[in-house]
Amino acid sequence: MSMPEIEQIDGQLNGAFIAARHGGETGVIVLSGSSGRVDVDRAALFAKAGANALALRWFGAPGQSPGICEIPLETFFSATDYLISRGCQRIIFVGTSKGAEAALLAAVNDQRVSAVIAISPTSVVWGNIGPGKDGVAWPERSSWSLKGVPLDFVPAASAWERGNRDGLISYRRFFTQSLNANPEAVQRAQIPIEKTAADIIVVAGGDDALWPSDVFAEQLSRRRKEYCMPVSFIIDSEAGHRILLPGEHTSRSTLHAHGGSDEADARLGEAAWREIVTLL
Repeated sequence: MSMPEIEQIDGQLNGAFIAARHGGETGVIVLSGSSGRVDVDRAALFAKAGANALALRWFGAPGQSPGICEIPLETFFSATDYLISRGCQRIIFVGTSKGAEAALLAAVNDQRVSAVIAISPTSVVWGNIGPGKDGVAWPERSSWSLKGVPLDFVPAASAWERGNRDGLISYRRFFTQSLNANPEAVQRAQIPIEKTAADIIVVAGGDDALWPSDVFAEQLSRRRKEYCMPVSFIIDSEAGHRILLPGEHTSRSTLHAHGGSDEADARLGEAAWREIVTLL
């Protein structure tokens, strides 16, 4: 099978574009998590399924913040602009982990987004991971900004018990303790998922060792239902943070525990893909 043609995009917008095999009006923006990877393999999967796909680099490129710190949501609006300029009439965001956080916020603030597939998501906004454009990582700031104004976020718990899993650090307890320590901040930092008319698919593993995405996904689903809005919630109790769509072989982190297993992560990915194909 021949590899699809990949167009590298450099400049204010950064990433890789893969045109649909047979032309299409749907455009998919693929956002990876805190690894900062430009997920060309996942973009190629969507291009093969009939969508134009943009694997976006949203931090770490020249001119961008080196870390996930006050990233302008306008970065994602620009990605939508780009796909519309390429003839796409329907825009779908596919985000994993921090990328899912970004995807949900993009949809809430840009009504041109038709659908979001949020994989291992969060239901609240979190603080920065790494430095901002000023090269400074501390004191803690928001991960995101809009029109130059930082979004409210849940601050990190000042003291947390380190969790261990298979000799790696599990951050799930850290996020849970941060939520419990800051109930008022949690209220302010909720992602208002009811403010988008986009179709929403949330996908999570019950054995996520990085953060409680299963709890977050359930909260997102419940919030949509409270507002009588459609949502699709796909969960596998044995899957972890790293969910594998069909044909993916993403390697495990050597630093952070993700939970799950290759079999469960792929099983959840297969279940999610069935919903995704229907959406496409």
